[in-house]
Amino acid sequence: MRTRTLAAALIALVSALAACGDGDDRASSRTAKNSSGSAAAPSRDELDRVVKIDRDRGLYMRCSGTGSPTVVMEGGDDDTSDSYAFAEPAVSNVTRACVYDRANLGRSDPAPGPRGLAELAGDLERLLQAANFPGPYVLVGTSGGGYITAGYAYANPRQVAGMVFIDVAAPFRNPPREIVEATDPDNPANIEKRDFLQVEKDAWNGRKRIGDIPVTIITDEPSADALSQAAHPSERRAMRRNVADQKGWLVLSPRAKQIVVHTGHAVEEANPQLVIDAILDVVKNTR
Repeated sequence: MRTRTLAAALIALVSALAACGDGDDRASSRTAKNSSGSAAAPSRDELDRVVKIDRDRGLYMRCSGTGSPTVVMEGGDDDTSDSYAFAEPAVSNVTRACVYDRANLGRSDPAPGPRGLAELAGDLERLLQAANFPGPYVLVGTSGGGYITAGYAYANPRQVAGMVFIDVAAPFRNPPREIVEATDPDNPANIEKRDFLQVEKDAWNGRKRIGDIPVTIITDEPSADALSQAAHPSERRAMRRNVADQKGWLVLSPRAKQIVVHTGHAVEEANPQLVIDAILDVVKNTR
């Protein structure tokens, strides 16, 4: 898991079911109310509902704003659509901004595991088609969400106008047993039922040029204090390689660039404005 240090990630997986419930409550409280107390109907350019992607399943999606390209923001591991609440207002003032809950999270329907890159990126593809918000898209991926946006881009390069990666690490090399067990899709605490480690490998090994598009890779350079708190030597080694390894995403476009920060892995929490500015800069450079 990339969202926290190794030890914290294991704790987070165990507590994720409760956290997901809290996310549902937050999502419900975000529904706008009109003066009569009923839910306000979104305009035809907006969306705030579960969208059916096949006969049996639907995914919750929220879109606001107008214009092109449409910015699609993919949350990190176990994160619901609310993880991008900090960016939605600023982005929707410039163009259409969309977020969604992956299967097994938030207001979306469940899906069986194991869920690999094909299933995750395929859900995103079907959702965008069903929602009827045509491309091109600027894809934003935080941490584990970046592998999913990469997978979508590989399969649909003509639909992608730009990309932003927010500390999307290279795959673990020889992950410790604790991580292998915690991220197993059959682990009851793995609420996404995602095969996390295989998704990382498949997205990384599938790297290829998407096109001559703006791509920004935001990478955290861990501090000495963060390195000292690493729970396992393999995590410490991965953290030391983080900046160099993430240069591997530069192959996606001749216009790709890397921004190195010193915020910790949760860049969007430490410096939300930096993330917003990176998204809007990519939007500007697509036009």
